[in-house]
Amino acid sequence: MASSRRETSPLLQSPPADLLIERRSSSAGSRLRPNMVNRVSSTVPAAPHVESHSNYDAVLRDVILGFSDGLTVPFALTAGLSSLGSTKLVIMGGLAELFSGMISMGLGAYLAGVTERQHWEAEHARECWEVDHVPDMERNEIFEILAEYGISRAAAEPLARELCKDKEQWVRFMMDFELRLPEPDVSRAWISALTMGMSYFVGGLVPMLPYFFMDRADSALLVSVAITAVILLAFGYLKNWVTIRTKKAGFWGAMQTLIIGAAAAGTSYAIVRLLDTTD
Repeated sequence: MASSRRETSPLLQSPPADLLIERRSSSAGSRLRPNMVNRVSSTVPAAPHVESHSNYDAVLRDVILGFSDGLTVPFALTAGLSSLGSTKLVIMGGLAELFSGMISMGLGAYLAGVTERQHWEAEHARECWEVDHVPDMERNEIFEILAEYGISRAAAEPLARELCKDKEQWVRFMMDFELRLPEPDVSRAWISALTMGMSYFVGGLVPMLPYFFMDRADSALLVSVAITAVILLAFGYLKNWVTIRTKKAGFWGAMQTLIIGAAAAGTSYAIVRLLDTTD
């Protein structure tokens, strides 16, 4: 009976294997050889590498250009017109500039997108002709391109051989690495026009809002300056933080945007006030 109790008692059973390993490693950790430590640590999977790059694409660029111009130009104009003392005049002049600026920015972005696409198509056609009619010269250009990256001709030979088997991939390689002209999206022109135009309109509407609700132009100007200064600081910070991803860059972006907006508004206000006093 005593022997059976001794066999079934949990206090007398052998400890689990994991517990033994833990005790041995804690008591004799200093006696482990370096190669044993390296062998154990090599079995632990490394943490996955996470890429943290900013996605500064064409749409974001159009938003930044349109919104920054919209904040600066109409703000400078309304600040200058407010020196005349009429909120109605400020609203009329500001809206005229706002709509004309929106159309101008959108049209400019559309024409730039169309021109970019036409330029790519012309260069693509020229590259196709060269691959068809002077393939040896184009093949040598592959080696010249790879040599800029420190790749020898012997190492580049298999790659050049594979590229030359497929004309489409060959031309694409030359467009990307020789001319550095990635293929633009077909709808890029319209998207750029709408994005930049609407960003300009939204940005330009911000400094005009106080003039819609206040009767005195000088009081509306002070409110407009306060609102626009906050928006300029926030926009400058976010613009640089999204593209560069550092707080220091965001701080300098906020300061630069505020200084540019203040300089433009102050210059416009001084010019209009000077012309008004000379009359």
